[in-house]
Amino acid sequence: MTMTANPLQGLATARRNGKPYGITSVCSAHPLVIQAAIRRAIAHRDSVLLIEATCNQVNQFGGYTGMTPDLFVAFVKEIAGREGLDASRIIFGGDHLGPNPWKGEPAAPAMAKAEAMVTAYVWAGFSKIHLDTSMGCAGEPAALDDETIAARAARLAKAVEKAARARGGALPLYIIGTEVPVPGGADHVISGLKPTEAAAARRTIDIHRHIFAREGLNEAFERVIAVVVQPGVEFGSENVIRYRPEASAPLTRLLDTERSLVYEAHSTDYQSRAALTALVANGFPILKVGPGLTFALREALYGLDLIASEMVAGYGERSLAIAMEKLMLSVPGHWRSHYHGSEKRLYLQRHYSYSDRIRYYWTNPVASIAVARLIDALNGSAIPETLMRQFLPTLPAELGATGDPQAVLLAAVDLVLADYDAACRGG
Repeated sequence: MTMTANPLQGLATARRNGKPYGITSVCSAHPLVIQAAIRRAIAHRDSVLLIEATCNQVNQFGGYTGMTPDLFVAFVKEIAGREGLDASRIIFGGDHLGPNPWKGEPAAPAMAKAEAMVTAYVWAGFSKIHLDTSMGCAGEPAALDDETIAARAARLAKAVEKAARARGGALPLYIIGTEVPVPGGADHVISGLKPTEAAAARRTIDIHRHIFAREGLNEAFERVIAVVVQPGVEFGSENVIRYRPEASAPLTRLLDTERSLVYEAHSTDYQSRAALTALVANGFPILKVGPGLTFALREALYGLDLIASEMVAGYGERSLAIAMEKLMLSVPGHWRSHYHGSEKRLYLQRHYSYSDRIRYYWTNPVASIAVARLIDALNGSAIPETLMRQFLPTLPAELGATGDPQAVLLAAVDLVLADYDAACRGG
């Protein structure tokens, strides 16, 4: 594929010309995930890196990461500078930007806070904006009608446009639409999943186009590059719904009449390389992944935890896993409403769920100390090939010989990113 200065702007044209390519949207705030993504971008000099933050994760009040938009950008750029990646090769995206963090409040104050949030995102340098105003606020239905959603999206777009023009530089690109899987995955076993109907996607596009025009936002709507729909991919706590191209064929055909648009695919985590490649080919070239990356990181951390238990005197038996269990039990807010079942099932979900709610705990000081202790225990010690085969069989066994446990962790994340990279380049 041939990259443009901003490859997001070339997605629809490339599809029309029969040469589709994709872009991986890295949705994570974990420093090792960011580092792995940056290293992959460095290895491919023709690529840019798309990193996204969500409204709950990063906002003007800090979100659950404690980072405001400008602090998140600084955080990523610091890692990029350390690794040697020019910051101009990073695209920052804001995901699900709308009143969701404040949906328990009446619409007026919630939308005012959402306007302040999107303004902060733009001033921080975010240039890909997903407008998501689908959720009802206090006293409203949980799901709003299409007209209200589009009107609120236009209101936020006005705030974005005002901030972007005041800041200067390239004007932002927009993503519209909200029919997506539950953020972070469903909380139950999923038996089936129906893709968005083409008629519903058509209605979303038409209503947004009409209301943006009514609000004097024609020029902004020309920068809408993608629509979020449900292509038929999802993961729950214990299973994954695999992509079936035939089920989303009507959505793909709709793009033949909306030639400036593509689709953005959420919750593509745990899909195969072949499925990801098919998504790109079928009009879903923006592939969002988050929990799948930190799930791979957790797998590697727990593998190293078992290795340290076997080979490092005084380390203890599964020291990291025990520390994480105590932490999650003492601070259950991130998992309690998402996991269900017996005590044994809850234990298994806390540690091994595809939803990967454990990812919210890695920045806790207790977890940071436990991870640092694991890294220190193995640092400089060659891991025998046999232990790598036993506890980290998906990774090259020779990695253990380096005596660098952090390299093992980065390789685990990169293994997932490699599938996305291959899919975006045509498989």
